[in-house]
Amino acid sequence: MAPDDASAALVLQTGPRRTYESLSFGNFDPEEAVVEWECLLSGGSFEELVEAGEPRIVADQGDDGCVVFAISPRLSAALAEAERPELKDAAVAWSLQRAEDGEVIDSEIALVILSDLAALVTTARRLGQDAYCWVA
Repeated sequence: MAPDDASAALVLQTGPRRTYESLSFGNFDPEEAVVEWECLLSGGSFEELVEAGEPRIVADQGDDGCVVFAISPRLSAALAEAERPELKDAAVAWSLQRAEDGEVIDSEIALVILSDLAALVTTARRLGQDAYCWVA
């Protein structure tokens, strides 16, 4: 989480660990995941969200380097408002979607990821900040 895009972009080279409260997960494509999560929690189609520019890139090294992107306001709201059963349903559905593409993400791990992200987004919103993702 960071107060604004410019602040979030500053972590492009170093990552957020020492600067902002953050989570660390790996072994999946976070840019694809946030679009899938938004579809699962808020509706809409993957293609529509991608055509609308989601996820919105805040900073990019190019050439497969690090990237920082914003968690959309719609996904942030959905995560902050979601109850545990809704997060669990989304986690199971996401796990099944990933399995269809040959990617194994245990539904319990998926629930931990979504629950932790929901908690981070809730804190960010309470502090008037936004949630971002740094990908190395």
